[in-house]
Formats: sequence, structure tokens, C-alpha cells
Amino acid sequence: VHLVESGGGLGQPGGSLRLACASSGSTFSSNTMAWYRQAPGKERELVATITRRGNTNYADFVEGRFAISRDSAKNTLYLQLTSLRPEDTAVYYCYNKLLDGMAYWGKGTLVNISS
Repeated sequence: VHLVESGGGLGQPGGSLRLACASSGSTFSSNTMAWYRQAPGKERELVATITRRGNTNYADFVEGRFAISRDSAKNTLYLQLTSLRPEDTAVYYCYNKLLDGMAYWGKGTLVNISS
């Protein structure tokens, strides 16, 4: 299974970015999908999850600023980032757990928030 993230880059405080993660290479449908992030010098942490039924869950630090969504027909996961802060700077990783129980990670996309 191949996961490719896109949409990262340089942003300003208070700005918005939209991340996408395209999944390919499996005959099994995605079950739970998620976004994680890893800031410099810190451990990887969960940002948001979305189940196959569309139920979502967010880390406390999100505070209503991010929105996770998925397009199952396109096998694509999204993360809309708004009201960005410098502390949101991190590499954002896509996580995809398939119905066969196997889980995969993307290589990440860098989000750098700076004025």
C-alpha cells in the first residue's frame, strides 16, 4: 500500500492549509484513517482520526481548528488546517488501517508556520 501526502508548506500564523493523503495499492478498503504529526525534537502524536463510518475524533490541542475528512471513492484522506499557530509546525503523517488489519504510514508532509 502506498500513501502519498501533499498540501504541506510554509504558512503564516492564522492561516490555513489543506493536507491530502492518497492511498493506493490494496484491494482492501480503508478502515480507520488518521493524521499524526511530529514536531522537531518531539514524539509523534495523534492529531485526528476518522472511522469508516465517518466518526471523527481530535486531539485536545486541535481546539476546533482542524477538520479531518475522507473520500472513500477516491481513497483520499484530508485534513483542513485553520487558525494555524507556530506550534503547529511539524511533519504531518497519514495513517491508514485497512479492513484486513494491516496498517500503513505515509512519508509525511512538512507544515511550517512562521511569520
